[in-house]
Amino acid sequence: MRISARTDYAIRAMAELACSRDRPLKAEDISGRQDIPVRFLFVVLGDLRQARLVRSVRGPDGGYALTRPPAEVTLADVVRAMDGPLVSVRDLKLTGLEYQGAAAPMPDVWRAVRTSLRQVLESTTLADLATSALPELVRERARAYDDDVRTYP
Repeated sequence: MRISARTDYAIRAMAELACSRDRPLKAEDISGRQDIPVRFLFVVLGDLRQARLVRSVRGPDGGYALTRPPAEVTLADVVRAMDGPLVSVRDLKLTGLEYQGAAAPMPDVWRAVRTSLRQVLESTTLADLATSALPELVRERARAYDDDVRTYP
């Protein structure tokens, strides 16, 4: 799976909003804190608004705010809003996907990848990011990555 710049920026912007304690943040402030190009951020915030994850607030103290409490918004919600399904194979449904011959077991691999990704992204909320308290599953998988990191030429 490839995490797009849109999704990366969206999650980082949402994390900033989760830390804002119910007061709107201006796009320029989010941009500066996260080093996100402000013009691109406006597009991302527009997509998040269309997905009803953020709302815009007018006025001198306006900006952007979450539409739900940070504990109720998962990273999976943000990824889906920005890029659609978490894992797809050539835009086909994984249910009922079949290959022939030596590749026959591959649909189970794709389903396992999707399940693993869902477990991590659906168990991690914006509140977890805002408080730096990631779920144990995420910490375990991050440690496994660190223990198994490979170097490539």
